[in-house]
Amino acid sequence: MASPPADRDAWDERYRSKDSVWGAAANRFVVEAFAGRPVGRALDLACGEGRNALWLAGLGWTVTAVDFADTAVERGRQASQAAGLGVEWITDDLLSYEPAPGSFDAVLIAYLHLPAEQMATVLERAAAALAPGGMLMLVGHDVRNLTEGVGGPQDAALLHTPERVVAHLDGLRVERAESVDRPVEAAPRPAVDTLVVAVKPED
Repeated sequence: MASPPADRDAWDERYRSKDSVWGAAANRFVVEAFAGRPVGRALDLACGEGRNALWLAGLGWTVTAVDFADTAVERGRQASQAAGLGVEWITDDLLSYEPAPGSFDAVLIAYLHLPAEQMATVLERAAAALAPGGMLMLVGHDVRNLTEGVGGPQDAALLHTPERVVAHLDGLRVERAESVDRPVEAAPRPAVDTLVVAVKPED
């Protein structure tokens, strides 16, 4: 998980304060989106401690995982080494990181929340990084979560809507773009997430 550059130290401190911030299990929507897809090269942007990257690597994907929090990336690296999984871990700010165009069969962005202009930059680079037939998946807190859900950022300017995400995916075929409920343990109601899945046409 990444945030604006000014928050880098805060995120590192957050990761240092707990053995695991997000848990070990892959996100339920990631599991759903990748089910049945042929393995290839995957890019996990704002990977945090790497729960999704590690799950993908376990399925046979060749994974590159990027986050700006040194503590989180090192924790993911250690977990992949312990499990014998060959994940490439990169510590970098997503506002400066530019993946090679056309080089990935899947790009995942999970719970990355940035101001609109910065988010647009990340989305456009992510779309450009897809090879023909590749899938881009974004899941993150929806703006409806402020009033209808639990957790997540409390600033509407940092939250997603399906329409805002899709607006920056020119050239991709959108397969899914909706707000979805995500059960939260011990919470009185579910969280509300934006979920977008889009594919780069083969031709």
